[in-house]
Amino acid sequence: MSRARFVARARQEFLAEVAYYAEAEPGLGRRFVEAVEKAVARATAFPRSGSPSMGDIRRVLVRDFPFSVYYRTEDDWIVIFAIAHHARRPGYWRSRVDCP
Repeated sequence: MSRARFVARARQEFLAEVAYYAEAEPGLGRRFVEAVEKAVARATAFPRSGSPSMGDIRRVLVRDFPFSVYYRTEDDWIVIFAIAHHARRPGYWRSRVDCP
């Protein structure tokens, strides 16, 4: 794998969390971005290393934050469907799986 692509709703979700953490504490938003980038880099480098979630969807944990990145491999890409908080309703993002 060499690249990652977010579905639109996953990108919006990610940016909303960045804004939340940036507002909560100086520098925390940047640390969240870096932690998500590292999780995405792990998934991109080793796409089958993520824990199976549903069907062909996998997840990797975001270190130091209560989030998971849900993704699927497609050709030379990973497609990211959610940056999901662990306390949020499980599977809320499933309707995104067939989204462009």
